[in-house]
Amino acid sequence: MNEHVEQFIAYLMQERALTANTVSAYRTDLEQYLVFLRERSVQTVVAASREDVLAFMLFLRERKYSNATVARRTAAVKSFYAYLTSVQAVKTDPTTAIESPRVEREVPRALTPVQVDELMELPLRSRTADRMRDRAMFEVLYATGMRVSELVGLNIGDVNLKTKVVHCVGKAKKVRMIPLSESAVTAVEEYLDMARGQLVHDNARAEDVLFVNHRGGRLTRQGFWLILKQYADELGVSELTPHMLRHSFATHMITSGVDLRRVQALLGHASLSTTQIYAQAVRGGSND
Repeated sequence: MNEHVEQFIAYLMQERALTANTVSAYRTDLEQYLVFLRERSVQTVVAASREDVLAFMLFLRERKYSNATVARRTAAVKSFYAYLTSVQAVKTDPTTAIESPRVEREVPRALTPVQVDELMELPLRSRTADRMRDRAMFEVLYATGMRVSELVGLNIGDVNLKTKVVHCVGKAKKVRMIPLSESAVTAVEEYLDMARGQLVHDNARAEDVLFVNHRGGRLTRQGFWLILKQYADELGVSELTPHMLRHSFATHMITSGVDLRRVQALLGHASLSTTQIYAQAVRGGSND
């Protein structure tokens, strides 16, 4: 039974070029589905029926999984069978008439412009190498709306300080060219000129990596989260997360009148409906 899942995972990585995190989520969802089928004495995914899939959805609800989790796992199973149908591993897709549960999207939380200014000023209280790096990261993240994974994946060559543009590789290897603000350009220049060398030392692993950790290697998403948490405590915003800077970028862009399609392109959203939630947040805020 796992053979079909492994083939599907390979398809997701090679053909659809999904990120490692997304592929890992698919694997987790499908592994739970396989365990459920075995407990129902269904020997293969090919033998599973519509009733088996519906029973799996009911099982998830009985275990008190959130609507979002049930929807995601249902979507994973549907995608799995769509693939099996396309390669003729199954004759009939048992999920064809099954709809994924609707999930109401939460309005993303954003910092106020004043809070953003305060966050950018915090690293300036001490001109150490790591604080100069932190300011550069915050400025780039807020100026571009990048995902944290995209930020820590940047190399020096991805940033053109003369043209004030950053080359960003997003989901499914899609490339975005995003403009940088003057303050972001200045922060990156100062970091490269005065701080990065102190952090890198003689670490060969650093190579062309833009943002490095205290050991000179590439900073990770987890590392960035820990750094931001320290500043969140200083700022007094306990719920501050890396994604909130992306939310803040999008919300403030829309508030300032930037076209929604433009914001979609900058964020790298595949669907405009994903971007529209920020417009809803702006409209909701204007009614307070």
